[in-house]
Amino acid sequence: MRRVHVLVRGDVQGVGYRFTMQSVARDSDVTGWVRNRRDGTVEAEVQGDSQHVDRVLEWMSVGPPTGHVESVTVTDVEPFDESGFRLVATV
Repeated sequence: MRRVHVLVRGDVQGVGYRFTMQSVARDSDVTGWVRNRRDGTVEAEVQGDSQHVDRVLEWMSVGPPTGHVESVTVTDVEPFDESGFRLVATV
């Protein structure tokens, strides 16, 4: 089991990034959350089998066709019991 904290920079707000990521995450059978930050970045935590997490991270580095990802910072964090993948409020 692997859990990562991710910060995505670029043109990633207002382009369907979070909604598409939620779909990718659910299709990849991972749990966690994603949200916009007031500084224009997108923040997420993704948890699951390493292969599934890697699949989501690969998508996150590209994003939806309407956006543009400049950088992705990934930090491994401690996994914990969680279910589902959700959108959370902007911070």
